[in-house]
Amino acid sequence: MQVPLLRLQCGCNSYEWGKVGKSSAAARFASATPSDSFSIQDDKPCAELWMGTHPSNPSKDLSTGRTLLDMVQDNQSLMSTAIAEKYNQKLPFLFKVLSINKALSIQAHPNKKLAEQVHARDPKNYPDDNHKPEMTIAITPFDGLCGFRPLGEIAHFLQHVPSLRQLVGEQEAKKFEDAVKGQETTDDESKSKANKKALQAAFTALMNSEPEEVEKLAPQLISQAHSEGPSFAGSGVPSTPGNILSTLLIRLDAQFPSDIGLFVSFFLNYVRLDVGEALFLKADDIHAYLSGDIIECMASSDNVVRAGFTPKFKDVGTLTSMLTYSYAPIAEQKMVPGDFHYCKLNSAAYSSSSTATLYDPPIEEFSVVRTALKSSGAKITFEAIDGPSIVICTQGEGKISVGPKTEEMKEGYVYFVGATAELAIESSGSGEMVTFKAFCELGGKEAGSEKTNGTSNGKM
Repeated sequence: MQVPLLRLQCGCNSYEWGKVGKSSAAARFASATPSDSFSIQDDKPCAELWMGTHPSNPSKDLSTGRTLLDMVQDNQSLMSTAIAEKYNQKLPFLFKVLSINKALSIQAHPNKKLAEQVHARDPKNYPDDNHKPEMTIAITPFDGLCGFRPLGEIAHFLQHVPSLRQLVGEQEAKKFEDAVKGQETTDDESKSKANKKALQAAFTALMNSEPEEVEKLAPQLISQAHSEGPSFAGSGVPSTPGNILSTLLIRLDAQFPSDIGLFVSFFLNYVRLDVGEALFLKADDIHAYLSGDIIECMASSDNVVRAGFTPKFKDVGTLTSMLTYSYAPIAEQKMVPGDFHYCKLNSAAYSSSSTATLYDPPIEEFSVVRTALKSSGAKITFEAIDGPSIVICTQGEGKISVGPKTEEMKEGYVYFVGATAELAIESSGSGEMVTFKAFCELGGKEAGSEKTNGTSNGKM
């Protein structure tokens, strides 16, 4: 039987928001195992490295050229029979590296029921029928917009940014302020429902603004940002001080002049992630990534509902009707990773304070382990699981082993690891070796125990 360790050749998508040349981690990683048609070009943006079986860009076994999709469909044991049957012979997750130079679209991903509906209605713009909860882990400093702000912050902006209030409309702005006043945070279910209804009405009014009105008012907004600078909008929002917000708006206007997304920024949390920090986004949660290199893991889907910061197809009606309208400070929306326990570190790994960190969202399709081996000879051995894994090295070098098979591991190398295989990774370089391992195991010790004992969370 073939040892279930396959080096993968992974495709890199070129979108205009991607980083160019060697500044793109996605491009550098793709160039470590390039296809005949791929090369890093100084003037070409490389946005996303895809690792998985999604038919839009399936990974290939380097030694045979066969797609990973073909291989797991031909051999159920690579994923485990239970996972193969549940997920229709496809890998349940899609693993990515994103390299972001300019804002991605303001977007959300549909839940399973909505995905089936929009795919049936419009397969061109919604290419599959799956939902798409996703997790983001920063591999360089990252910033983005994520989830709705606390309602008091939105009310503050409506009072201090005249162009925003004009787009939302005086009547809708007043209704929102009256509805949420004194109830910005509440545990009362009926009041919380009323808050979400008020938020939906105000946000929908903004998103349905006439393009001519947005184009007329955007210069007023940017003028206010320039003139007020650090005191922008009264500086009354500690989570996004005036100096940060004014700089952000000026930056975004340079990328997407007079775009509705400039005004959406007042409704969404602004977030910065340091290396290793993470966010989890449920299906139907609104977000827009702005800059940085990230590891992204999601259910295997390519469905995106867009409504700003994009030249692509926009679907404002679907977006405003599908969102959860949950609201919370960004501190409550970051994930809390925990130590990963189902592995062994050798003495070199222990003595150098090497780490294995688990990012465990509240869904069954995927979890991710980040491993940092901090000295030459440091080694981690993962216990066998009844499910598939994909491993990428983002820094350093060493080797990866399954049973008697040992392969070289360098920055950008990607491997598929089949079910029931014990996996070992060992560093051989002088610097730190960093790897990310995405995996799925139905109800198993890795995917199950941490999801129920509170080791991590991902509120949205």
